[in-house]
Amino acid sequence: MSIFTDKSAAHFDVIVIGSGIAGLSVALAAAPRRVALLTRGEAGADGASCWAQGGIAAALGAGDSAAAHARDTLVAGSHMNDARAVQVLTAAAADAVHWLQANGVAFDRHGDAFALGREAAHGHARIVHAQGDATGAAVMRALTQRAREAAHIQCLEQSVVTELLCHGDTVYGVCVSGAAGTHFLRADSVVLATGGIGALYRHSTNPDTADASGLALAICAGAEFSDMEFVQFHPTALRTGGSGQLPLLTEALRGAGAVLLNGSGHRFMPAIAREAELAPRDVVARAVWQELERGETVWLDATRAVGADFPQRFPTVFASCQAEGIDPRVAPMPVVPAQHYHMGGVRVDAYARSSLDGLYAVGEVACSGVHGANRLASNSLLEGVVFGRELGRRLALQPSPKLPAPPLSASRLCSDAQVSEAIATRIRDLLWRHAGLVRERTGLQRALEELKTLEARAQSTAEFGRIAVARAIAFAAIRRRNSIGAHYRSDAPQSRVG
Repeated sequence: MSIFTDKSAAHFDVIVIGSGIAGLSVALAAAPRRVALLTRGEAGADGASCWAQGGIAAALGAGDSAAAHARDTLVAGSHMNDARAVQVLTAAAADAVHWLQANGVAFDRHGDAFALGREAAHGHARIVHAQGDATGAAVMRALTQRAREAAHIQCLEQSVVTELLCHGDTVYGVCVSGAAGTHFLRADSVVLATGGIGALYRHSTNPDTADASGLALAICAGAEFSDMEFVQFHPTALRTGGSGQLPLLTEALRGAGAVLLNGSGHRFMPAIAREAELAPRDVVARAVWQELERGETVWLDATRAVGADFPQRFPTVFASCQAEGIDPRVAPMPVVPAQHYHMGGVRVDAYARSSLDGLYAVGEVACSGVHGANRLASNSLLEGVVFGRELGRRLALQPSPKLPAPPLSASRLCSDAQVSEAIATRIRDLLWRHAGLVRERTGLQRALEELKTLEARAQSTAEFGRIAVARAIAFAAIRRRNSIGAHYRSDAPQSRVG
């Protein structure tokens, strides 16, 4: 992977925006097409993929099957999933794991077999990990190395895409702002692989770069979006007293037997769900939220389930706790729910195509319907690999269309990519309070009114875009009058589908 410096060579076959697991999977699979890989930071490290702890779900164990994995995915998604997308995802899961292994990912093993863990809402132990709870980092190191060795991939690091270049309903390039100034790149195919929306919430397990920028680009270009109300909150982020990105306490801890306790030392989940701590994430997250709203402190206790083995089995969690002065081997960990994943996004079909010609989306920024109303644990990295590889292979075989003439001046098209801290903070507070784990009509209306006021103060296209995403989330939440999956309204009935 070389660094792109020749501005005269501004025409590529494929432009991939984002260098997480989905973006790298597309770029690698698109060979021999000439690919520009654009990333705001360092390739492979700028995004949420490298933070993933939970692992990758695949039916690799005795007695398990892709059909069983599909059933669990549908149940977690309240059967609002696209059944075909679920079948594609789960049928390709084992091959995705083997492909990653062939590309240098050393998954944890018990002898000759994969060491398979179990997580919430899975009927079988089917989660593969690498280096315990450092799966995302291990996968990203391996794929980034492969990308660096790939002659067909060129990279623009420290580069921000500020606008999609459109001619009618066709996207044919991007406007890029970086250290060398602003310029545009043209391509037959533009792929959004920009991740999620965590920076739009007060508490998130995602890095600040998960700021809905790709979704905002698509919305501002006129692309259709879907399922914006379905925002997943992880039940167990480490409560540090701060806001923004919080350390994730992986679901694998509860899979290993860790339990949730309130300030009185009472284990409250068995009274709420048959699966107790292994209930779907939305159920556990709301239960934790309700305890906190009552003024309780909530703790995740793994002293018996993991104890002295913490540094070896969960090194990432152990390091995060140590940084906060907590020894999880002998003491419980304080937790708070945090925004974790967005099931909604740019609406795409079975081929990752958006409603705009030439624009594709994969990974968390996309809404293929595979997750339905709530994502099953450890299906996110899997989604990036499966749909990313499939799209890359398809683009490698796609004939090149005739592109429209380029614009006269890149400087006329490139816009400010900055969002003021005042607007960013207000959006985080509004969505956390009114479009978070528990919602109701009055609060959502208040959020929409305040977002409209914020829009009048917006000074850049990036601010307009972020506000547009926030409004789309709040509007979708007020429009869906029933509670289902990750969307819960205290003033609406709970629906059960399927």
